[in-house]
Amino acid sequence: MFYGAVVWDPWLIVAQIVCLQCLYYITLGLLLSILVGTRVSRMSLVYFFDYVAITTSTVTGWCVIASFLLSSVAGSIYMFYLIERSRKCLDFSATLYIVHLFICIVYGGWPSSITWWIVNGSGIAVMALLGERLCMKRELQEISLTRFRSSKNFLLLCLAG
Repeated sequence: MFYGAVVWDPWLIVAQIVCLQCLYYITLGLLLSILVGTRVSRMSLVYFFDYVAITTSTVTGWCVIASFLLSSVAGSIYMFYLIERSRKCLDFSATLYIVHLFICIVYGGWPSSITWWIVNGSGIAVMALLGERLCMKRELQEISLTRFRSSKNFLLLCLAG
């Protein structure tokens, strides 16, 4: 994809944020269902939004931590397809986790667990850095001109350019 003059489109940005947030929570829900759902009798939003669920003292807590970190890896892949620009990955990652922080504050109060902060700080770092790496890899790909080399148009293009 060619990136010419950047046009500021707030509706596109909002749509990308909403889409990324939804995909993140869908992935987190699936991973929590697989990793935590087999260990507990009843799943609830506590595992999503309450800082008490993120703990290193139980196996279930470690499964919640793994779900959050794997969701951040999936989020970086989503950014690769949705955002497509390496310089925007940190912004979108930070926005996702700030929205998540606000939802957590509304649901369970201020996260006072150091484990919660470490897991979410690691999540934002993984999502931003891996997303940037994936997008940068795409941005640095060589542009193929093989279709012009086999025709007379390539010579004309070189002479005209």
